[in-house]
Amino acid sequence: MEQRLTRTEVPVEATWRLEDLFETHAEWEAALEDAKADIQQVTKYRGKLHEGSRVLLEVLTAQEKLSVQLYRLSSYANLHLFIDNTNSDYQADSARVGDLRALNMSEMTFIRSEIFSLPEGTIETYLDAEPELASFRKMLLDLLATKPHQLSPETESALASLSEVLDAPYRIYERGKLSDMTFDAIEDGDGRTLPVSFALYENKYEFSEDMVLRRNAYESFSRTLREYQNTFAETFATHVKKQVVMSRLRGYESVTHMLLEPQDVTLEMYDNILDIIQEELAPHMRRYAKLKQRTLGLEQLRFCDLKAPLDANFNPSITFDEASKLIQDSLQVLGSEYNDIIHKAFTERWIDYTDNVGKATGAFCDFIYGVHPYVLVSWADNMRSAFMLAHEIGHAGHFMLSGMYQRYTNLIPSLYFIEAPSTMNELLLADHILQQSDDKRMKRWVIAQQLNTYYHNFITHLLEGELLRRAYSLAMQDVPLHAKKLNELKGEILSSFWGDAVEVDEDAKLTWMRQPHYYMSLYPYMYSSGLTASTAAVQLIKEQGQPAVDRWLAALKAGGTLSPLELMKLAGIDMSGPEPIRQAVAYVGSLIDQLEQLFEEE
Repeated sequence: MEQRLTRTEVPVEATWRLEDLFETHAEWEAALEDAKADIQQVTKYRGKLHEGSRVLLEVLTAQEKLSVQLYRLSSYANLHLFIDNTNSDYQADSARVGDLRALNMSEMTFIRSEIFSLPEGTIETYLDAEPELASFRKMLLDLLATKPHQLSPETESALASLSEVLDAPYRIYERGKLSDMTFDAIEDGDGRTLPVSFALYENKYEFSEDMVLRRNAYESFSRTLREYQNTFAETFATHVKKQVVMSRLRGYESVTHMLLEPQDVTLEMYDNILDIIQEELAPHMRRYAKLKQRTLGLEQLRFCDLKAPLDANFNPSITFDEASKLIQDSLQVLGSEYNDIIHKAFTERWIDYTDNVGKATGAFCDFIYGVHPYVLVSWADNMRSAFMLAHEIGHAGHFMLSGMYQRYTNLIPSLYFIEAPSTMNELLLADHILQQSDDKRMKRWVIAQQLNTYYHNFITHLLEGELLRRAYSLAMQDVPLHAKKLNELKGEILSSFWGDAVEVDEDAKLTWMRQPHYYMSLYPYMYSSGLTASTAAVQLIKEQGQPAVDRWLAALKAGGTLSPLELMKLAGIDMSGPEPIRQAVAYVGSLIDQLEQLFEEE
């Protein structure tokens, strides 16, 4: 039977170079102690913010410097943990830096409290008086907008000191998923015995052309999920309850209003994404499901068959090195500055790409200000992995550009935009591959890969967002959330979207257990807002060329200096109404039209 590698067996060239953060663990230990002392370099300003604009500048600058240092310390510990959750030393280091960040959050609450206690108009006066405060303007004005929801200084300090405890549900979920879950081995269609893990199922088996393997893996995967459903439901319910309590303490109309505020997103913008895509995309995707059922020769398309390849005999494999060249070639349109960054990502070990026991599932990009991004994927030698890698490289390029042109305070834009640069790269990759071949079989295969991108963002994550919307609505009405209720909600959402085109079995209802996004505010719906924007931006680049590229790069470099609508407008996209969403959905429909025609011509 094939065996998963342990971390010590992974070739060094397939790992990321964490020495770029700290050369040794001892150096990290020393920096951790220094950071504890540096907290006092900020708290020495306690009680002084009323003294003038220069004092405010000094305290914000000192806080920013400390934040950069703490994030670097935290990333060093957590990136080690992400690649081996079974290592108790990594668990201990992550807990230690988590405690320090909680202490820092508690100590820093005086800044907010003192800013809120200043007389009306004082901050605006400070901004006029001190030119160097200009780069903190947006942050300060956004902060003042939250003043009605501020609690007493003592309460804010207490809540901040409990941040490590209040964030425990996410860590418990990850620990259970990555350290404790085990899955029964399976047989493929040739009788070979294969191991099952989260990464193997979600990155490889789910996409297999072997129906026996695909369905056996699904059953093994779901069997283990079911064993943990009550524990995971309680963990998620605890997280939701925390958000409900916080929203009520702070006087928000709902959890949703509380979570949308820092994103600078209105309830209408949020609902438009969830409502329009579900309603208008469903008919297109049911056609796609029917096409897949006919093409695969299945009596019934099961939920576990949705990601099976349309052409079982044409599923080109690709190595990591081949994919790295292909991705870099596809991104040449974005210019030399951007591509120099991407080249470094592939040649200077910014990417950790081999699966191993204890490694986090899925993929992410973690940017450390003043250093560089770190990208995690689990390579499966298929084109889905290539598109996933292009996605995370999109985040890396974005954050590097933002970090080069903005200070740390203005690094991250609204989450409403955050997935646009990543999905942009997926679309550019698909377009590049299509331009390289006139082969009909290759063309339909690439179109299917494009649909995978839209499936991932417009369906998988969007329906996660719908579950969150319903879960928070129920929780605000004090309806208990438990495994049975979450299974019911997920089943209703899936059945409503797919209709009779897909068999939504009992195991499909467990998919709420598969993603960590439920613990990340309202993150899932943002994949759809980002892909909507990138779909429009790619079209502008095709139509207008360099001017559209320049606007796109300007948006990436702007970081968090603009609201999401302003940022997208800078890129030439108007997201204030529903039209871009409808256009993106229509584009997905056109891809399915092309696929149907290509298969009919066979």
